[in-house]
Amino acid sequence: MVRYYLVKGRVQGVGFRWFVHREAAALGLRGWVRNTESGHVEVVAVGEESELKRLQALLAKGSRGSRVDEIERRDLDPSEGEGLGPFEIEGAW
Repeated sequence: MVRYYLVKGRVQGVGFRWFVHREAAALGLRGWVRNTESGHVEVVAVGEESELKRLQALLAKGSRGSRVDEIERRDLDPSEGEGLGPFEIEGAW
């Protein structure tokens, strides 16, 4: 399955992308995480339903110092997961 998440709240400048990267990689997911210009964090993850549910629970919990107010979620076409490699942070230095 390929799933898109948009995480809203205090999720930039608090290590949230690094937290998502670590947790998603530990779950064996493929995909990416990145900040948006509007102050949110986007996640695209590819994996089994059980791992994606676990990731969503972790996103809701958030990293230390973050505050998650809302998570928008939608399933993507499986073709959008093709070519995605190990989980990575986009836009990180």
